[in-house]
Amino acid sequence: MISSKRISKRVRQLGREISELYAGSETPLVLVAILKGATVFAADLLRSLSIPAELEFVRAASYGAGTKSTGRVKIAHMVEGALAGRHVLLVEDIVDSGRTIDTILKRFRRMKPASLRVAALLDRPARRVIPVQIDFTGFVIPDRFVIGYGLDYAGLYRELPGIYSLS
Repeated sequence: MISSKRISKRVRQLGREISELYAGSETPLVLVAILKGATVFAADLLRSLSIPAELEFVRAASYGAGTKSTGRVKIAHMVEGALAGRHVLLVEDIVDSGRTIDTILKRFRRMKPASLRVAALLDRPARRVIPVQIDFTGFVIPDRFVIGYGLDYAGLYRELPGIYSLS
């Protein structure tokens, strides 16, 4: 669906946009990658920034081993650093139902960050159940289950360099 070349180009563009927005900030931007799927995107995005940035992680899941969300979001790990007064960018591989992002954003807002935004490699609005704002979107995709570039099916296929539709 999306080649590694297109992904690379778009991630660099997002890195420029994010760097421009946060240029001049007194503290480094905190990128919070949602494990495990967003790790590849977060690493490439971090390297594309021209501003100081830190990297944190949160682990949340709603898929299990299937191709449809279970409807329940489990948070297994929260960030270790303080977010109060910091500019935070939540980095997600794909936003579809909106449940995972909504759950994490609610938790993060209670931590009183200076700003809180979302960067998602993929937006699949056809499956949206909870409206969420995505501030930086890589690609809008149709309602297909996708793998590659960090996205998996039952833990497999994260290593694929592009985005592929699972048939």
